[in-house]
Amino acid sequence: MSENLGLFNNPLMLGFDSLEQMIDRAAKAAQDNYPPYDIEQISENITCITLAVAGFDDDDLDITLQNRQLSIKGKIKASENNRNRKFLYRGIATRQFQRFFMLAEGMEIKSAELSKGLLKIMLERNEPEVKIEKIEINNTEKKKNKKNGSDK
Repeated sequence: MSENLGLFNNPLMLGFDSLEQMIDRAAKAAQDNYPPYDIEQISENITCITLAVAGFDDDDLDITLQNRQLSIKGKIKASENNRNRKFLYRGIATRQFQRFFMLAEGMEIKSAELSKGLLKIMLERNEPEVKIEKIEINNTEKKKNKKNGSDK
């Protein structure tokens, strides 16, 4: 009986299990469309994420970056004034939200600004340094022969 292995269970894809989790999270997040957002390429190295967060103040928003995952959370704090309001029709969404964006290696957050109901997060891509590492090969047979006094 053969087991159906996914792409990331392939022996050539060692250490990519976090990438699989990232793809799963992205697929789930794509189903939620609140708040709407744009991603704009400003220049070759500058990208801007804009979220429509009408009704949210800067104190209602929380932006964090952890392990290249940008998290934007919004929750309007309940006040006595808001609780006593009676709506005849409510079409402006101000529910809490959580949006995630995975940033590529080298992406850095330069600024975040809230203006006219739009949250703009500016990102800059720095080219990662090319790193070549020489791996030493340990030959246990040569070490044994040197210890025994016989060099081949």
